[in-house]
Amino acid sequence: MKKLLNTLYLTTAERYLSLDGENVVVSQSGENIGRFPLHNLERIVAFGSAGASPALMGKCAEEQRELVFLSRSGRFLARVEGETNGNVLLRRTQYRVADSEEKSLETAKNILTAKLFNSRCVLERAVRDNGLRLNTELFLQKSEYLRTALAKAKQAEDPDSLRGIEGEAAQVYFSVFDDMILRQKEDFKFHGRSKRPPLDEVNAMLSFAYSLATGMCCSALETVGLDPYVGFMHTDRPGRRSLTLDLVEEFRAVMCDRFVLTLINKLMIDKNAFIRQENGAVLLNDEGRQTFIKAWQQRKDDVITHPFLKEKVQWGMLPYVQALLLSRYLRGDLDAYPPFLWK
Repeated sequence: MKKLLNTLYLTTAERYLSLDGENVVVSQSGENIGRFPLHNLERIVAFGSAGASPALMGKCAEEQRELVFLSRSGRFLARVEGETNGNVLLRRTQYRVADSEEKSLETAKNILTAKLFNSRCVLERAVRDNGLRLNTELFLQKSEYLRTALAKAKQAEDPDSLRGIEGEAAQVYFSVFDDMILRQKEDFKFHGRSKRPPLDEVNAMLSFAYSLATGMCCSALETVGLDPYVGFMHTDRPGRRSLTLDLVEEFRAVMCDRFVLTLINKLMIDKNAFIRQENGAVLLNDEGRQTFIKAWQQRKDDVITHPFLKEKVQWGMLPYVQALLLSRYLRGDLDAYPPFLWK
């Protein structure tokens, strides 16, 4: 259990929620294991919960406190909310900001700044951890380019300029990705990003990791009441979860790319975990997906100190924290959206 920004997160499955007077009671197997004053909470988020009592659901609805249910893996299931709720005001603000190029550009620049900052940190961490096995000078050159791109992103005057900076920076970052593969070099080679379909084992894992992170971000946005389809950096397109794609940009390098490199370099996965289809697509097989997801779930349990909140947070909770911070910004509680900057 974790209380963060007036939100109670239940990250352990099979826990039941009930109401005792003005308190939320958390129990498991008939034993009470936690008690929280309801008036201190704006939202309760339960992962894989065994359920909640009708009294608690009714009380949350009556007092306009959100009760959100997610699957064990973090997929959004349902939200209990009252007849009138602040979400409609939040979404209307989101739509107004998205329709304003000036306001949406401000948030988009913060998001891209985080992506470039985190990508640069991945390169610098690689040099710090494996400097004797890498071309240090080359990595420092790429890092310097990303530092310059980061400064340019902060000064971008329109969305097209921002997208141009992002595209060039991504090419620079991925140009040394293969160098960070230190073991199993014969079986895992990276010659550039290929998406639909992934054409090698590394791209297959990157695509799978990005899909998992995207699902987490979409659930996080749904949880706080934002519309995942209306973004600030990615433009609207029917069926595209643009705000979800915005949010996931902050986590690609540090949550996904580093995870894939860890699987390879620590020999946690090998070439037998993949299949090649007739069209050239390379995909994880059933056993490979099981290995990947098991390690991914373990990674989500790791704890870091959030750079903005200065509180300890599990990796798997980061999308929910960032979605909550984004909603706080849109509600006017924060002067600007504070993106996730890995340190």
